[in-house]
Amino acid sequence: MGLPFVALASACTVMYKNLGISDSQIAFWTSLIMLPWTIKPLWGPFLEMFKTKKFFVYTTQIFTGILFGLVALSLQASHFFGWSIGVLMIIAFSGATHDTAADGVYLNELSPKLQARYVGWQGAFYNIAKVVSGGLLVYLAGELEKKYGIVNAWMAVMCLYGAIMLLLGIYNMRMLPPGGRSAEVHSVGQGFATLKDVVITFFQKKNIGYALAFIVLYRFAEGQAIKITPLFFKAARSEGGLGLSTSQIGVLYGIFGAIAFVLGSIAAGYFVSDKGLTRRTLLILCTFFNVPFLAYAFLAITLPENVYLIGGAVAVEYFGYGFGFIGLILFIMQNIAPGKYKMAHYAFGSGLMNLGFMIPSMISGFVSDLLGYKEFFIWVLVSTIPAFLVTWFVPLRTQAELDALEAENIAS
Repeated sequence: MGLPFVALASACTVMYKNLGISDSQIAFWTSLIMLPWTIKPLWGPFLEMFKTKKFFVYTTQIFTGILFGLVALSLQASHFFGWSIGVLMIIAFSGATHDTAADGVYLNELSPKLQARYVGWQGAFYNIAKVVSGGLLVYLAGELEKKYGIVNAWMAVMCLYGAIMLLLGIYNMRMLPPGGRSAEVHSVGQGFATLKDVVITFFQKKNIGYALAFIVLYRFAEGQAIKITPLFFKAARSEGGLGLSTSQIGVLYGIFGAIAFVLGSIAAGYFVSDKGLTRRTLLILCTFFNVPFLAYAFLAITLPENVYLIGGAVAVEYFGYGFGFIGLILFIMQNIAPGKYKMAHYAFGSGLMNLGFMIPSMISGFVSDLLGYKEFFIWVLVSTIPAFLVTWFVPLRTQAELDALEAENIAS
């Protein structure tokens, strides 16, 4: 699930930076192409009509692998930016479809108790994608750039993305559990009727307005910071950046960020499994998620040259990110998804979650260009306030309500 998303949201920003594209263009277009992860609920119900959830998981993985090969070829074109962005948009549609089906497998194969127990591991494996994509493969691209040039280096890395996705598709074709079979729906008309019912029942959920505000605003600061951070790391010191090489950025994310992210995700899973999703728990998760952006403000103000100090700041932010992100996932699982259309409603929730990332990411490049890196990361700290407000006020389902919804779903 994580590899295509992180490739589009993060690794490609470094690639385009090295290929001479401006920060504002990079931030805008690499955010806009994430739109399918927001609108995936529009076709999610149609996945209920055919085959199994497993089928859509492995077919989209194989298709995505082929598309990454096309991205590699597009980098040779004279208008490479437009061609590559176009193919990446198709990858986003494939990846969003994959995520809906994969979430369906998770939700249908595991009980609510097991969902809470393993959500930390789910987050950890998702974040391994951040390690592989934002760390290992970016580092590899940096090393290859020195020997073969920027274009050839990133062509090789895009082909490697494709190979990984193809292998995952072949593996899951054999190993993944079915995750629920298709409903007895055999026409497009019935599919649209199902979609209509999915939408109506979604907005009829208890306290849905508060829930939507929580989902969208929880990531308001993160959407800005995550998009600009690698550009800040890469920018020259004369421009207010840290002047790091591509390989150094790969090491920061692949070692410092990797270990911290996985530890944070696993720790959060056990934390929420033990404490449950209460108001106090959610506030703790929100604090872990947002306060560590202080580390990037520190880097932007002091511009240190010590790579270990920079790595420590990355580790602090990534641990908090891994720990705090679990709160959003579990909130959607337990306050949005339960009911008749579990997979489709989870897709709605996660799609809106991506909207909370995409919109601030799209404007982040313009804000960064306007303010400069130092003032931008101070602004990011101000942008955490909405997350704390919605976390304080959002109503949460009780365990009795969750049990009743689960019983209703089993009965239906």
